[in-house]
Amino acid sequence: NGAVDLHGNPAIKSKSGNWSACWLIFGKLFCERVAFYAISSNLLKYLTSELHEDIAQSAKNVMNWAGTTFLTPLLGAFVADAFLGRYWTLTAFCCSYVLAMVCVTLAVSVPSLKPPNCLSTPSGRVCPKASGLQVGFFYFALYLMAFGAGGIKSNVSAFAGDQFDENDPVESKRKLSFLNWWFVSISFGTMLSVSILVYVQDNVGWAWGYGAATSVTCIATTLFLLGSAKYRHQLPAGSPLTRIAQVLVAATRKWKLQVPDLELLYELEDPEGPHSPRHRKLPHSSGFVFLDKAAISKEEIALYKSRGREPNPWRLCPVTQVEEVKLLIRTLPIWMTNLMFSAVFAQVGTMFLSQGRTLDRRMGPHFMIPAASFPLFITLTICILLPLYDTYFVPFVRKLTGEERGLTSLQRIGIGQVISTIAIASAALVEMRRLRVARQHGLLDEPHTPLPMTIFWLLPQYMLIGTCEVFISVGMLEFFYNQAPDSMRSVGAALYLSTVAVGSFISSLLLSVVVKVTSRGSGGSWIGNNLNRAHLHRFYLLLTCLSTANFFLFLTCARWYQYK
Repeated sequence: NGAVDLHGNPAIKSKSGNWSACWLIFGKLFCERVAFYAISSNLLKYLTSELHEDIAQSAKNVMNWAGTTFLTPLLGAFVADAFLGRYWTLTAFCCSYVLAMVCVTLAVSVPSLKPPNCLSTPSGRVCPKASGLQVGFFYFALYLMAFGAGGIKSNVSAFAGDQFDENDPVESKRKLSFLNWWFVSISFGTMLSVSILVYVQDNVGWAWGYGAATSVTCIATTLFLLGSAKYRHQLPAGSPLTRIAQVLVAATRKWKLQVPDLELLYELEDPEGPHSPRHRKLPHSSGFVFLDKAAISKEEIALYKSRGREPNPWRLCPVTQVEEVKLLIRTLPIWMTNLMFSAVFAQVGTMFLSQGRTLDRRMGPHFMIPAASFPLFITLTICILLPLYDTYFVPFVRKLTGEERGLTSLQRIGIGQVISTIAIASAALVEMRRLRVARQHGLLDEPHTPLPMTIFWLLPQYMLIGTCEVFISVGMLEFFYNQAPDSMRSVGAALYLSTVAVGSFISSLLLSVVVKVTSRGSGGSWIGNNLNRAHLHRFYLLLTCLSTANFFLFLTCARWYQYK
């Protein structure tokens, strides 16, 4: 299948690839999940308790960092496809990730890199502000970690898939279970972080919790590099982003021209030829006529043939390439109407965590569950429901709809959006009860005193988020993968990841606007350091209303959309 070894020679099938190589790559994926969730799950607590930021500012910082972490895969995919290939991109970005984890561990361990602890005085708690150096070093480490994650998230699963030859019947069967193990690696990495490492951070120390994640990352990176001789490599084939840019540039250059009849538009005679990417020839469609101008050949074909050269792709693109860009553009309304779900999901590591820290977290007389461990219930819900979905739900619904997968991708996404709206509405109801308990027990001005209300009141909203993940996240991944052109599947995967990034930025912006506007009113800010005096439920209700409006907009876009 064109695979080569580390030195560019044809790979020897018996000595490379397969599961022996794949396990090392999955180990790297597992440890990246461990490190990411070891940081992200409890980051808001560290920012508020150690760097002494207020809750609203900390939440915005967490959302912005998470958004950046899921946006950098676009860069990682471009570098791998256009220049370095997956292995060398992974290697370079893994080293960056390790360096970032070392810096994060130093930031929470070295006394001079963090401010002094808060002091209790007769007038209240006094928390010294962090210096510019302390804040700057910590956020430098965080964003270096986000940069490193870009090369890992965008390439690790594809590189693992490269270890199997789809043309080999035996290896092709083995690859069928590849995605299952990919998901298992992610799930177990997440569960380890939000259970054991978060507990260590809360009860032993930040240095031990972050240090353990750093150690695991260093070991995984070392093992990944030691296995270099075992890997099969695919040479870079050029970035799909370049193909998109070529169509846009070529069409813009000819913006004054009228689109001629279809037979006069340029198309490759042999779409599977040596000068064409491996993809199916796409028929011309009537929409987005402006892009068709990229395929207006005029006298260019004769000129290029007379010189014995291929057409300049920045001046002339075949119809198939134009249609690929059209396919991507048609998915954008679906992409935009899924950003609201990511904005809701951004509350898991911020506002949900802030709620949990005010509640009674005891489990028996000797154990207290960390609030940051509650995302574990999201992962458990997914692990339980996904097999049930495939085993029972799909066959049952298939009988009703006649659809092979039970539901179409857009139907699955729509159901997920409904559940997401119910989840954030549930969070609003629980928050209203939490405020009532604080008022009844005279704890409105005691934000650091746990309320006599168990943290398991938050369980429904976490489990509902896990349930909607089964529908909406898998549905989006399926939709963008299947609807993307054959030669731009990596762009489809990047579109899916970018919904998380942009949704996090939207949530951060929305939070900033809400805090700024509500702080001016006489009723007090909706989000403040003392959640017992704040109105977090109103913020949740705002998200509920926006999610509802977004769902009806999604229905409109889904009805307009035509599957490939």
